[in-house]
Amino acid sequence: MKRVTLNIEDLFEIPGATIYNPDDIGLIRNVTIDSRKIKKGSLFIAIKGKRFDGHSFVRKAVKKGAAVLMINKHKLNEFDDINLPIITVRNTTKALGDIAKLWRRKLNTRVVGITGSNGKTSTKDMLATILNEKYSVNKTESSNNNNIGVPLTILATNEKQDILVAELGTNHFGEIKYSAEILEPDYALITNVGSSHLKYLKSKKGVLKEKIALFDAAKINAGKIFINYDDPLLNKYSGKFKNSISFGFDKRVDVSGRIINYTDDGRPVVEVTKKNKKYINTLPLHGEQSAKNFLASMSIALEMGLTKEQINKGTKKFDVSQGRLNVQQHKNFLLIDDTYNASPDSTKAAIELVEKIKSFHRKVLILGDMLELGKDKIKLHCALSSTVIKCRIDEVYTIGSGMKALYDKLINKDVITKNFRKRESLRKFLLSYDPTGAAILVKGSHGMQMEEFASIILRKTQS
Repeated sequence: MKRVTLNIEDLFEIPGATIYNPDDIGLIRNVTIDSRKIKKGSLFIAIKGKRFDGHSFVRKAVKKGAAVLMINKHKLNEFDDINLPIITVRNTTKALGDIAKLWRRKLNTRVVGITGSNGKTSTKDMLATILNEKYSVNKTESSNNNNIGVPLTILATNEKQDILVAELGTNHFGEIKYSAEILEPDYALITNVGSSHLKYLKSKKGVLKEKIALFDAAKINAGKIFINYDDPLLNKYSGKFKNSISFGFDKRVDVSGRIINYTDDGRPVVEVTKKNKKYINTLPLHGEQSAKNFLASMSIALEMGLTKEQINKGTKKFDVSQGRLNVQQHKNFLLIDDTYNASPDSTKAAIELVEKIKSFHRKVLILGDMLELGKDKIKLHCALSSTVIKCRIDEVYTIGSGMKALYDKLINKDVITKNFRKRESLRKFLLSYDPTGAAILVKGSHGMQMEEFASIILRKTQS
């Protein structure tokens, strides 16, 4: 099996690049932006980020054994004493994408691209875990899904890996298109279109316009497109892409799902059907959203030829990402840590999960603001009140200006509720709070740092 490498001819294809000492360039076997990860024959790319400028680590990369350096053009004079091949470009972040595209085209690996407003990370992790029962799989680490993360994920894929499962994220127009054109997916899936990043994407139609770029890239690459038929914005595309497979909790789809039951702690028992073949699994994860993510991952896994035995074995290995519907059952209470991020759809789904838990009858929410909702911020927070009432939640404790609007909406309802203007006030309240007999959800956008409050609840197990 021929090892994937880059050579001097490849480097000359980088738009706007000037190469100094090109005759000294051998085969490049590794590309990195982290000076700590330099290997023999590495190309080190100096990326200027929000917190660090990679140009500050160029000399460290040289000491570690970098074979080739890539820097921004205006930095060249700072390194004229270094006797190594140097590639200068106008923008090293853009050049990272150009290099990843060259690497991608040398791979025989089948590439899966996944995006969506909710569930993309969980779907990516589920799919990679199932596929790993049959194939050698690489995947996006954590949520490293932006214009730097996607190229790095491609560059971390080698010739021994059969499949790459890549996650694509966005909060501004054009980001999915940029990443998808580098990824050139053989399979493309959008989990859903929700009210996320509305500050920049303006509306659900704006979110759709941004996400659909993944399908467009797959079409150009003659790839297969997986359409969530349950999503009212996505199902309209079921006839627009010839090479498509539909999935959903709907009988008119190619791959259909059905939640048969829930365990007492809220884990769904899911039946998936394709061409009259049924696959039934009790998920080790919780809530309806986990069932939806599982169905999405199954639509691709079945297309890739996974057997019932491989699916069963892989499903049992699903792991809960930290802060993503992480259900922790203790002797006297149950904590749902869903603090990684929040949108209107994911928050509604998390509240509905609390209702489904039968092992603890007292239902409690600790909610922080959902961020990046733009002009609809107050409206979307207030809209959660109907879910709170429908799910018969007993107690709601809120922090943030958006959640203050929800608190106001719940006043005079049959719910114990309290709003906190300061973090210290909520912290003191929780330190003396008795969680006995309660199923407690802690959720909010990443910027609200709600994990601190989940940790306070968790420490109750030690008292």
